[in-house]
Formats: sequence, C-alpha cells, structure tokens
Amino acid sequence: MATITRDSDAKAALARLLENYSAELTTRDHKSLDAAKDILRPQTRVFVAAMPRDTADDMIAAAIRLHQAGMVAIPHIVARNITDRAMLDDMLARLSGEAGVDRAHIVGGDRDDPLGTFDSALQLLQTGLFAKYGITRIALACYPEGHPRIPDDILEQARAEKTREAESQGLSVWLVSQFAFEAPPILGLARRMRAQGIADPYRVGIAGPASHATLLKYALMCGVGASLRALRERQNLARTMLTGETPEALLTEIALAREAEPSLGIAGVHFFTFGSLMKTAEWVENVRG
Repeated sequence: MATITRDSDAKAALARLLENYSAELTTRDHKSLDAAKDILRPQTRVFVAAMPRDTADDMIAAAIRLHQAGMVAIPHIVARNITDRAMLDDMLARLSGEAGVDRAHIVGGDRDDPLGTFDSALQLLQTGLFAKYGITRIALACYPEGHPRIPDDILEQARAEKTREAESQGLSVWLVSQFAFEAPPILGLARRMRAQGIADPYRVGIAGPASHATLLKYALMCGVGASLRALRERQNLARTMLTGETPEALLTEIALAREAEPSLGIAGVHFFTFGSLMKTAEWVENVRG
C-alpha cells in the first residue's frame, strides 16, 4: 500500500509541475506552428527561437500565427541578429501591435560576428524599448552545466547586471535554463541562485520526447555538459529513447524535489521540442489527464 501511495504522490507531483509548461519551436517549424491550435491548450506559452539566418519578418510572422491560434507568443530577441536600434524599435513595435506580445526571451546569441551594434542582452535592455512597447516580462537564460564558451563567474555577473537593469525599468524577470539530462545540475543551479539571493522564478529546461540520436545532436550543438556524458553511457536509456522514451523519470525527480523544497522557486518546465511539438504536447496531456 505504501508503494502505491508513493507512486500516486509522484504522479500527482509531476502533473502539478506540468500545469503551466512552456514549449519552444523555431520560426521555420511550420508543421508545429500549424498544429499549435489543435494540440496545445489556449494560452500555452510558446517560445519562438530565432536562428542566425532568420529575419525580423520571420519572427513577427511566427508570433502572429501563435497569437491567432490563441497562444502566448514569447519571441527570442537576439542581440547579435539585430543591426541597430531602429531595427529593434520597429521589431518590438510590430510584435506588440500585431502579435500581442507582452513578454520576450532576451539573449546575446551564438554568432561570432554581431550583425550590427548589439552583442549582448544587456545592451538590448538598456535601450528601454521593451518597456516602451509594453513588453514587461523578460526571460533570461541560465545554464545548469555552465556555458561552453563563457566562464561561470562572467555568466553570474552578466545575469545580475541584466536583472538589475530590467528591474530598474519596472520589468519582471524569470529565468529559463538550458536543458540537461540529469536532475542534480538542474536542482544545483536552483540552490546556488537562491543562496545568492536571486528570487526570480526559475523555469527548468527539459528535452522533450525524441530519439537518442536527436538528443545527442542537439546536446552537442548546445554544449550540454556532464549530463550528456551520462546520456551516452546509459545504454538502456539510449535504447528506450530510440523508441520515443519520455523525460518522465527526470521530471518526476524534479517534481518531487520541488514539492520537498519550495525554496527552489521552480515555476514550471520549459520544453525544447526539436521540431516535434506534437510529441511533447501529447505526452504532457497524457500526464496531466
């Protein structure tokens, strides 16, 4: 009976963790954009990732489609993809006016050579243009296993500077993490941030259901660290991922930790869907019931 109760508690905790999940797609994932209205609940938060070759028009078009489908579009505003202040001004004006955008994920970007005058998320915030257009909820990136090219102390300093700048303008901040394949780095980041006095909500990044090959591909592209090595070594996980295994075990561990330690400040889950929003949405609905 005790085992049944524990299993029931774990499933309930997982369902609660997934209550307000968000998901990510790219501007060119037209299949997922077309399906969003049919597979997602109204007002689901959908992040729109910008690729280096994307234009402002690509981002605006994707955000409009999501808005028309009844979703909450959260565009990635990438500093190194923007030529100048005028381009940023026009982009934010259109996102707000045409797609109802009131929140954005602001990132520096991975391209080596900036397209224009911006090379960091802080510089974008310092323009004051987000507040001007009513985009008052700002997502900032964080990294459970560090960044492949930026030392941890620099990451922490930059996060603090961005948070101070946003708050000075009356913007609210929440943190969205890069995905990992094990719970310890995800939970460890939460504990470190809380110990540093960072109280902003933390949305944990998770890889949605995908094949083992797909997970390895994107993990290598994104610079995922120690948990990638664990993924490679766990052959049983490799075999199950080939048949579409879900992240249930990982998320259950996080859900139970969240319930045991409310001070972690875990606000929900953010799914990286790797071109298969439908797989993620179907799995979440099965869990939530």
